[in-house]
Amino acid sequence: MSFERREADGIENVAPPEMQELVGHADAFAGLEAAFDAGRMPSAVLLHGPRGVGKATFAFTVVRMVLARSGDEPFDRVAAQVSAMSHPNLSVLRKARDPSNAERFYTAIRVDDVRAARDALHQTRGRSGYRICVIDSVDDCNVSSANALLKTLEEPPAQTVFIVISHRPGGLLPTIRSRCQTLGLRRLSDNDVATVLRRARPELPDSDVARATELAKGRPRRAFETLMLAEGDVLDALVTWLAAPAHQPTRAQLTIAEALAAAKGAELAFAQDMVRDWIAAQAENAARAGARFHLASANALWDKANALFADADIYNLDRRQTLVAVFDLIRDHARKTIPVS
Repeated sequence: MSFERREADGIENVAPPEMQELVGHADAFAGLEAAFDAGRMPSAVLLHGPRGVGKATFAFTVVRMVLARSGDEPFDRVAAQVSAMSHPNLSVLRKARDPSNAERFYTAIRVDDVRAARDALHQTRGRSGYRICVIDSVDDCNVSSANALLKTLEEPPAQTVFIVISHRPGGLLPTIRSRCQTLGLRRLSDNDVATVLRRARPELPDSDVARATELAKGRPRRAFETLMLAEGDVLDALVTWLAAPAHQPTRAQLTIAEALAAAKGAELAFAQDMVRDWIAAQAENAARAGARFHLASANALWDKANALFADADIYNLDRRQTLVAVFDLIRDHARKTIPVS
């Protein structure tokens, strides 16, 4: 089934989040549902968590709940209007299409779009009940649009809820964070990721679902991205190597680096994200274990690896050599921290 592309980063043949049914995150949703029923719904909610865990799908699930319970229309009708993005009490801020080219989107959420949404929210509502504005994502705002959004959050209209989505909340204006009730969403279980895949692509063989789920690491979006990659064994080889980098032969990392450098494109970007995930997991494990030396080593590894990846992008450096350097750093870290790794 094909879907209209509504987002700059939409995935082909995957329904946009406003059309999807929520999988997982049950406790987080139950908490907001209870707050709404008790009359304690916050005026602004900041949804944060790793990219691809379903924050936008969660946001539109909350949208359907709030609009249906506060309005005078049945849930099914509200849900259909939200899916079609036609409910008069719903505003969505995303990177807009470039009118000069229907295939392109702007590189940021523009200040004019924020001001237009703000003006609309101060007008007479189209239906009874709450109004909701979803910002997907606030990370796409530039300085001007972020400041305009802040002004709106500081003086929200009555019975209006803002759902602000962020993949990197640490980079937001502190004043924006302070105006929101924060809600973190964790990675899904493998079973939940597989459920999302099978609902969207019921024709997929079990082997494809299993591989995509393993590489996704709790993020359904990553699973769909895996399905789009060209067939090959390099990512599987990287999974094997990262499972025990301290014990792998040097030849293995050289072979992986060479294959990834030749692949480039989506496969290379995916592999770099796998490396970042591995380092982040090392830091998390060390923090939970109270292993300060191991945590410091993981943090230093994170900074060095990201600096190497960034330099390769900026200066068009040899990708193979960059990957080899990162793999060497990972091996050194693993050899120093084997009990935690």
